[in-house]
Amino acid sequence: MPNPRDDNRIPTLRAVQNTAGTPIGNVTADPLTHALEVIDGTTGSDYGPATAKRDDQRVPSIMAVSTSDGETPISLYIDSSGKLLIQTT
Repeated sequence: MPNPRDDNRIPTLRAVQNTAGTPIGNVTADPLTHALEVIDGTTGSDYGPATAKRDDQRVPSIMAVSTSDGETPISLYIDSSGKLLIQTT
């Protein structure tokens, strides 16, 4: 999947796909509201390593930190449509 960049060559957000941990893909946003597209309450297997996976252009996927300690890196996942998987509960 191509990795678009802005006029300053800054890459878009990329995340690990929830199906098998590969490939990584673009995180999508609504063009009218500029809000990230998400799927709430979706869970999946942990395919993420302690280091960010990279695409074929060596651009890293995004990561967050664990809620348990605030330090442990956690891979973020998207579905096949680029919607970020979240859980609000």
